[in-house]
Amino acid sequence: MSNVVEGAPRGGTGSRTVQEYIDELPTWPDGTRLKSAPMTGMQWRIWSLAAAGKFFEGFVVFMTGVALPLIVREFHVAPAEKGIVSAASLAGILFGAVLLGGMSDYFGRKRMFIAEMVIFVAFLVLLIFCSNFLSLAVCLFGLGLALGCDYPTAHMIISENIPSANRGKLVLAAFGFQSLGALGGTGVGCIVLLLDPTLSAWRWMFATALVPALAVTIGRFFVVESANWLSVRGAHDQAEKTVSKLLLRKPQYPTAIRLARHGAGAARETVGRPSFWALFDSRNLRATIFASVPWFIQDLGTYGIGIFTPVILAAALGGGSDHVRSLSDMIADSILAAKGAALIDVLLIVGILFAVLLADRFGRIKLQILGFIGCAAGLLLASFSMDAVGSAKIGFIFAGFMLFDFMTNLGPNAQTYLLAGEVFPTEVRGMGAGFAASFAKIGAVATAYLFPILLADIGTRALLYGLVVTSILGAVVTWKYRIETTGVNLDHVGRAEASTKPVTASGGEGVPA
Repeated sequence: MSNVVEGAPRGGTGSRTVQEYIDELPTWPDGTRLKSAPMTGMQWRIWSLAAAGKFFEGFVVFMTGVALPLIVREFHVAPAEKGIVSAASLAGILFGAVLLGGMSDYFGRKRMFIAEMVIFVAFLVLLIFCSNFLSLAVCLFGLGLALGCDYPTAHMIISENIPSANRGKLVLAAFGFQSLGALGGTGVGCIVLLLDPTLSAWRWMFATALVPALAVTIGRFFVVESANWLSVRGAHDQAEKTVSKLLLRKPQYPTAIRLARHGAGAARETVGRPSFWALFDSRNLRATIFASVPWFIQDLGTYGIGIFTPVILAAALGGGSDHVRSLSDMIADSILAAKGAALIDVLLIVGILFAVLLADRFGRIKLQILGFIGCAAGLLLASFSMDAVGSAKIGFIFAGFMLFDFMTNLGPNAQTYLLAGEVFPTEVRGMGAGFAASFAKIGAVATAYLFPILLADIGTRALLYGLVVTSILGAVVTWKYRIETTGVNLDHVGRAEASTKPVTASGGEGVPA
């Protein structure tokens, strides 16, 4: 890299936007332009700390499924209260995404990036020492608040600081740590049960996240603010300094930063205090529907199946409440179910790997629709286990759930998260992505709360059939409101002249992909 020099500004001389500087490709002395801009140390630091936040989400939410039988027995939880425990963290995510995540449009991406981890650590400590059902529910809700804030904030702090050409793969790679967290949560839960087969084992499960969470909290103090956010607020001088820190390289390029000034005073006045209702005006309504509704639909299945996979497996493999005669029986069932859930969760990781590889190549829309259809197929396959016996029964359940996990992470679970942080203009991106995540978690909360009740009342078959129908509906809604953002410069998103038509890869209007 010692012979790499800065490329000339696009369009000759003059200033550029933040994203144009980030996207700028350096050239060799002979004029050959590199195929991609190498990531800087600061860009990788931002990415890794954001990825850690997604890991904690998967870790805590999916570990709850392993810990649930122990919690139920220790606190003598009734069926309705069991639903509250399952849904508490998801309810926190619901409120955290729209209330705290939206604050990043007012206070900045970095401040909320730090605040969410402070909240997470505080409630994690309280959770470990809680002594009754009410304090347990409050602590899980508090953890959800922090994780909800992370939904829009982590996406934006990555996407607003990296090249457009790599945005899909890097955002999804960070999001993939949610799947690693899910696998880690079930795996750690299983190990803790083996080492400490007592009712209090669930406290040690959550305690394992404390030291890593503290380290991530400290690390987030040492990242830069989003220069895109500073620029749209009119703080151009500060944004220029931030871009210089973000793009610090050896040899240095670009050697000088000069951002375009587009009415700084007007920018402060018009976007300094963005209105929540702007999400529903003619400019942003399509994006709001597209980002929110498919995400809501996919969360119905992802969290219902994800949280209660250990419960369903325990019943299918011969365990379940009807067979529990002692604490040792319950621990044995929990360990068996956790092992099965961990095996199934591996497909979440495989799915996200394919999403990382394909999102920037084939586009978000195709993968999301394919994923919804694949989820329906997996759930239908799992439903066949109701009429099977022995090894065939187990085979249908594992095959169906593994196909579901693979397709959901290839498609809707990954793509809805990615799209929600891309389809809104910068001034309302935090609120838009936060609202989409919050709206989606209404489905997750409803599923988590009602799933154990419906599982007992109508049975596994009817639940799976219902989720098959919603998955097909997700594919239909995605196609109707599609907005393809693959490779689009975020500066082009939400422009007035393109607000009512789908965005194409060139950043302008066109036929949706």
